[in-house]
Amino acid sequence: MSTPTSPEAPPVRLVVVDDDPLVRAGLTLMLGGAGSIDIVGEGADGTEVAALVDRSHPDVVLMDIRMPGMDGLAATEELRRRPGAPEVIVLTTFHADEQVLRAIRAGAAGFVLKDTPPAQIVEAVLRVAAGEPVLSPAVTRRLMARAAGEPEDDRHSRRTRARQRFAGLGEREQDVASAVGRGSSNAEIAAELHLSVATVKTHVSRILARLGLNNRVQVALLVHDAGLLHEDEDGTGDGRLG
Repeated sequence: MSTPTSPEAPPVRLVVVDDDPLVRAGLTLMLGGAGSIDIVGEGADGTEVAALVDRSHPDVVLMDIRMPGMDGLAATEELRRRPGAPEVIVLTTFHADEQVLRAIRAGAAGFVLKDTPPAQIVEAVLRVAAGEPVLSPAVTRRLMARAAGEPEDDRHSRRTRARQRFAGLGEREQDVASAVGRGSSNAEIAAELHLSVATVKTHVSRILARLGLNNRVQVALLVHDAGLLHEDEDGTGDGRLG
């Protein structure tokens, strides 16, 4: 099976949404020059995204956070609620943990800064199209810390909902999900649980399907919301429910 980075794969279809025409033109010129990416649409506001997606059928949407009408966060939330929605990469000029956390919860597959080198933005688009989230373990840990600082009432209700969802997983799936929550790679999970990497990948795919999630970062957030990381780290649990 070909991947977006293999020679025989068709170019990744990309829509660029940014309210600054100069930034949008620069991104379009830069990304459109990569043979592995085909720019199929441009937008200047979040309100244009739904129609753009319906018209151009992209694989990925590169979405600016700050836009005057509907911002990129609201547009991401609206888009990811639709069946068969394309992946979303959030584009921003700064590290804004609260906004990135909201975007990830809404289903964005990651974020890149506008001053990221062109080759890395191309790589991010290709990775997301291939089903890999674009968030480093360090950024993921920072987002976990941000989530931990939310009001107690919000954390309690989120923990209850997260535990109900997590309980629907099998025992081994809970083990794998907890390891994903700690930021472990597939190879690290395989070594820890004495599984093959292929088996870990199968478990991760099944976890995403059963929980209705889009990527590993959302799994990590769910594990964090359920309070299982703290139990595991404190030695008071094994990362499972029950």
